[in-house]
Amino acid sequence: MGVEFTVVSIGALSSNPFWSEGPAVRTAHATTTLVRDGERLILVDPSLPAAALEARLFERTGLKTESITDIFCTTLRPTHRRSIEAFENARWACDERELNAYRQHLEGMNESAERLDREIKSALNADLKTLERFVPAPEKLTSAVHLYPLPGASVGSAGLLLAGAIRTVLVAGDAAVTSDHVLAGRVWSGSTDTESATESLTDLIEIADVIVCGHDNYMLSPTYWMR
Repeated sequence: MGVEFTVVSIGALSSNPFWSEGPAVRTAHATTTLVRDGERLILVDPSLPAAALEARLFERTGLKTESITDIFCTTLRPTHRRSIEAFENARWACDERELNAYRQHLEGMNESAERLDREIKSALNADLKTLERFVPAPEKLTSAVHLYPLPGASVGSAGLLLAGAIRTVLVAGDAAVTSDHVLAGRVWSGSTDTESATESLTDLIEIADVIVCGHDNYMLSPTYWMR
């Protein structure tokens, strides 16, 4: 059996610009996806609170948290790794550029926090400690699962390209926020670099048959029927 994926939990935006919503009308969470390739069980973006994600993982896949071999985060934004501590047995990975950039960001904030209260400094130190568990993702996580850089949403945001025998799936994270964003050619409003994010969105639409969005379900690429 080849590489497979299952959407464990469909994400949501705190405010969807296509629905004429005001700011922060709900709690944002990212789409969590399980990628299976042989004995490797890779969970992408563990975003729901731990108890909710553990229940959803078992409902959708029959797996317990201790069965997961790898965690991959498409970005290190806290929303995308909310329940990562529940996966103590897994290897935690992200794109190397994301890891370096986020660490520098936290270290800079930590220096400024010397003048701030103890609670903020404690939270920054806890986040830095969490980063110590992460390793840079290799170019190939398995023979069929490839790291796919998609910079722009964050400095080192990246997805996983699943090279199946029949179709190519891209678990895209915030490079493809929702299906509405993809169809409109629109990038996330909070992107670090809008120009790079636009290039990444164009790229993933061209290469993928199926796109797993960062805060939505999966979809066929807009160019799928043109191939």
